[in-house]
Amino acid sequence: MHDVLYVLLRRLRKPLITVIVVYAIAVTGFVLIPGQDDAGQPWRMDFFHAIYFVSFMGSTIGFGEIPYPFTAPQRAWTLVTIYATVIAWLYSIGSMLALIQEPGFSRILRRRSFAKEVRNFNEPFYLVCGYGVTGTAIIAGLCQRGIRSVVVDVDQERIDALQMDDLPIRVPGLCANASLPDVLDDAGLQHATCIGVLALTDDDNVNLSIAIASKLLQPEGVVVSRTESDVHARNLASFGTNHIIDPFRAYAEYLSLVAKSPYMHLVYDWLVNPYHRPLSSVYKKASGRWIICGFGRFGRALYDDFRQGNVETVLLDDNPAVLEGYENTVLGLGTEAETLLKAGVEDAVAVVAGTHNDADNMSIIMTAMEINPKLVTVVRQNLSSNRLVFENSRADFVMEPGRIIANRILAKLKTPLLPVFIEKMQHHDEVWAHTLLNRMSNIAGDRELDSWSVKVSDVSAPAVMAMFDQGMAVKLQALMKNSRDRNRSLPCFPLLHRRDGVLSMLPGELTELEPGDEVLFCGLSSAKGRMEWILKNYNILFYILTGEDPSFNLLSRILKRF
Repeated sequence: MHDVLYVLLRRLRKPLITVIVVYAIAVTGFVLIPGQDDAGQPWRMDFFHAIYFVSFMGSTIGFGEIPYPFTAPQRAWTLVTIYATVIAWLYSIGSMLALIQEPGFSRILRRRSFAKEVRNFNEPFYLVCGYGVTGTAIIAGLCQRGIRSVVVDVDQERIDALQMDDLPIRVPGLCANASLPDVLDDAGLQHATCIGVLALTDDDNVNLSIAIASKLLQPEGVVVSRTESDVHARNLASFGTNHIIDPFRAYAEYLSLVAKSPYMHLVYDWLVNPYHRPLSSVYKKASGRWIICGFGRFGRALYDDFRQGNVETVLLDDNPAVLEGYENTVLGLGTEAETLLKAGVEDAVAVVAGTHNDADNMSIIMTAMEINPKLVTVVRQNLSSNRLVFENSRADFVMEPGRIIANRILAKLKTPLLPVFIEKMQHHDEVWAHTLLNRMSNIAGDRELDSWSVKVSDVSAPAVMAMFDQGMAVKLQALMKNSRDRNRSLPCFPLLHRRDGVLSMLPGELTELEPGDEVLFCGLSSAKGRMEWILKNYNILFYILTGEDPSFNLLSRILKRF
């Protein structure tokens, strides 16, 4: 508010001074010019009457001459004063209208309004810096879960797009440079209910500045940052950034699972990606030689992961310098059939088009599929505007960095137990993953598989805690029953159970819950909503456990215990 007042006073000082000077001269004139009273005696207007007369004359001419009819000199001075005050007011009002229409002043007003709205937040919220492909997907995911957020982006068109998006929860947006600490402060960085900050801009230096400011101003908050540079990744890690997402490294890890553990890869895909691949895709052969076209950051990250998994690779690039020191290399991008034939595409199992040019990548995929239609194809999409082309490319995997980062971050934000489960599941074999995949398929089919966690506590599960107080046992299966018919189950099952730091993968449904237990579930989103009812509504849980409606009579409750 002080900024707005300062700008108003600074920009309107000349019009205000003009009005004050004109009024002062007019008042002085009326005091000095002699008049007559109703008896014809000389009379001079005092300052009070002069200010009163000039005040109403300047805005509403026509109240008459006070306290006595004016003399000719007074009326002449009145004419001069009328024109002078009207001109002064027109000048002032025009200056004010021009100031209001200035983009800079409008930005100040919008920022004040934005900061005020954020200050009035009572719910937990995330501060999201950057509303590109990644930010848009994350905001939509948070809104679906009823989690509030605020957005800061340097591009006004993106903020306008945010306001136009049909989101179920209002998301305030501000057009400003998020690398400035005062902007982050206005956006709620130090707000008591701010859960964390997501630095998602496409500039690594800006993300680094956001992460540093966040860790300094709110050390306990969660900070998530994207980066496409190894140097920035190490820098971010050095001061404790909670989650660092490198899209190239993340996608390389994702793809390496395809070659090493196809069933495990599909489990991961179903848990992390909203639109997962079908179960039938796992039967496509992916074990053998992989051709990597383009040996930039993505190609090197993929090569490192494949090498750890002993996956055979052939590297292609048109820059001989980047291939020096590596084995199984071919000079060329792979856009020509001759280059791909030299790389052995005829008996390879997969080709990765990972250059920084979308047209080259599409050319590589189309040429390779002409030679060997059975190939597993992976194509890198650099520009989101080319999505329509890539969606119709028939490639098995489309690497879009923005989507990768969004899915990774949402998986971490949805529940801290999901990353724990993903890490633990990789210690199991393919048979275990295949069995789990069949359970997931029976639940979700082709629909989106959701995941969520519950904690047995007074806040998140008061109905369960009330049953414990009455000496009743609550098993895991009770949370997965249909509240309308307890003989039917909800479309979900438990993935992970944590008690006092001890983890149990795929816990049995007969596991008896205890206070403080945490359980990770997967299933359809509809099951999540119904489970929340069971956790919080005593009557529903009582019906599920006993098949009866609860009695609120104290004596009957005591007798039921026996």
